[in-house]
Parts: sequence; structure tokens; C-alpha cells
Amino acid sequence: MDELDSEIVRLLQTDARQSNRELARQLGIAPSTCLERVRALHRRGVIRGYHADIDPAAPNRSVQALVSVQVRPLNRVVIDAFKGFASGLPEVLHVFVLSGGDDFLLHVAVQDLDHLHAFLTDRLSTRGEITGFRTSVIFQQVSNTAPARLPTPG
Repeated sequence: MDELDSEIVRLLQTDARQSNRELARQLGIAPSTCLERVRALHRRGVIRGYHADIDPAAPNRSVQALVSVQVRPLNRVVIDAFKGFASGLPEVLHVFVLSGGDDFLLHVAVQDLDHLHAFLTDRLSTRGEITGFRTSVIFQQVSNTAPARLPTPG
């Protein structure tokens, strides 16, 4: 990605609903050039889609938590099976496969603490491959929705 592509991505991360004409105006380029650059970013898989940022409390998910999970035996079959299981749970927003002491990190969002407790005891503790998990409730979240491109080393 060159500087123009990086700026297109940054502007779209800030407001993906802006028109191609507005995007081109901000970049100081012709709308046709802008449209072709955006299409190329899609073709190359840089832009994977557009999403609405929804307040988790709106769909009745006011409690969020991060659940660190350890599984055994640690092999591809177990990892893939647990990843598939966890990603299919309606409470799970994100599944991260990790290195280090924990094997997975689950970002979950539920109605309240009772539902979080039920999720942990009814969904996770029943899985035979799970050898342990720890839960951290999220009180506040701040996101960098438009991270800048980092310089290339060298």
C-alpha cells in the first residue's frame, strides 16, 4: 500500500458511509481515480467489508468479558474443534487463538452477570478439552477505529 491507499483506508475507517465524491475531495484526487483505488483495495483484500459500530447494550449485551481458556491435549484437532465450537456460540463476539499460557481468548457479551455465570458453567465447564479458564469483566472499552499505517522497517 502506498501513501494514497493508506489515506483512503484511514478515511474509510473514520467514516465508511461517505460518498466516493467526498472521499476524492478530501484526498485531492479525481473521483474516477478514487473509485479505482478503492476497488483495487477490495480486490487485494485490504478492505474486507464495511460494518456498523453498534453499542453492545442496544442488543441486550450490556456485560462484556474476556475469557482466557486453556485446552488439552494441545494439537490441531483440539484447537480447530474448540475454535469452531466457541465461534458458534451466540455470546461470543471474537475468538483469538493465542501462544503462551492461554490457548484462547474469548470476547463475550451477555445480558448481565447471571448470564455470564451461566455461560461459563453451562457452556464452557462442560467441555472435556478445557483444563481451565479465567474471566475478566470489561468495565470500559476504548477502541482505535482508524489505526495509522506503521512505517516499514528498514
